[in-house]
Amino acid sequence: MRPILLKGHERSITSLKYNKEGDILFTTSKHPSFAVWYSATGERIGTYEGHNGAVWSIDIDRNTERVITGAADNTSKMWDAETGQEILSWALKAPVRAVDFALGDRQFLTVTDQVLGHHPTVNIWDVNRSPREKSVLEFLGKNEAKILSALWGPLNHTIITGNEDGTIRIYDTRNGAQLKIIDDHVKAVGQIHFNQNGTLFISASKDGTARLYDAETFQLLKTYFTGRPINSASISPIKEEVIVGGGQSAESVTTTRVDNSQFRVRFFHLIFEEELGSLQGHFGPVNVLAYSPDGRGFASGGEDGYVRVHHFDKSYFSKQPRNNNRANGTPATKA
Repeated sequence: MRPILLKGHERSITSLKYNKEGDILFTTSKHPSFAVWYSATGERIGTYEGHNGAVWSIDIDRNTERVITGAADNTSKMWDAETGQEILSWALKAPVRAVDFALGDRQFLTVTDQVLGHHPTVNIWDVNRSPREKSVLEFLGKNEAKILSALWGPLNHTIITGNEDGTIRIYDTRNGAQLKIIDDHVKAVGQIHFNQNGTLFISASKDGTARLYDAETFQLLKTYFTGRPINSASISPIKEEVIVGGGQSAESVTTTRVDNSQFRVRFFHLIFEEELGSLQGHFGPVNVLAYSPDGRGFASGGEDGYVRVHHFDKSYFSKQPRNNNRANGTPATKA
C-alpha cells in the first residue's frame, strides 16, 4: 500500500477532514492558509487564504457548500467551499481551538483557548445570524485547563470536550450545565472522534491510550494501549478496527533518543483490543488521523508538514483469521 503524499503546507498539520462523500479532503496547518484536495488522486484543488494565524480546526457541512474554520488570530470564518471566498467572520477574544457543525448545519460551535486571562469558552452560533449578534449560548469550561477539542453529541443535545487535564466533559446545549466528567485518562485528551453513525466515540490521550465510549451512556467499552503519546484515533466505518497515531512531541524528539517506529500508525481490533499491525511513514509525530467515509482508506497528517493519503489494497478486504495479525496484507510489524 503506497500512500499519496500531499505537500501543500509549510508547517505541521493541525487538522484534516473528509467531506461526507469522501471524495474531497480539507487540510489545515500552523500556516494561515489551508488547502483542499481530491482524495482519490491527491490533486490539489485550491487554497483558502484569509486568516492571520495558525488554523487549528476545520469542519465541512453535509453538502460541501460551506466550510468553517477556527484560527489563532482570534477568529472563526465561514467560506464558500466551491469558490474559496470568505462569507462571514466571527471575532472572538482568544484563539479558536475547535469548531464543529451541528447536526443539520444550522448551528456551529467554537471553543476559545485559555490565554491572557481569558477562560476557555464554548459558544454556539446560528449560521444564518450576523456575526455582530450575540451567540445563542456562551459558557465557560468547568475546569482550569484548556479545551483541546469539542464535538456535538448525539442529536445536538450535548457538547463533548477533550481537555488538557485529562478529562472528557459533557455539557448540556440548552444551558451549558456540566452533565458528566469522565476521568479515565491521566494526561491531556487531544482529540475525540465519533464513528459513522454517532453511537460510539474514541478519545486520544498523551497517556498512551485511546479509549472507546458509548455515546449515549458514556460507558467505557475498550482501551487500546501503545505506551506512547497518542494524538489522534479514528474508527473504521466498515470493519471492527481503529487506527491510532502520535509520538513524542517535537520538543522531546530533539532532546531524546528515539526511532521512527513510535511515529507509526497502528491498527487495533475494535473488540479484542489487539494490535493488528502498523504502518510507518511520517518523520515526526502523527497529529491527526481520519478514515475515509467509505472505509477504503485513511489520511494522516504529521508534524513534518505532510499529509499521507492511503488507499487499502485488495488484500485488506479479504477475510483473514483473527490471529493472523494482518492490517494491510502483510505480517504485522511490532515496534
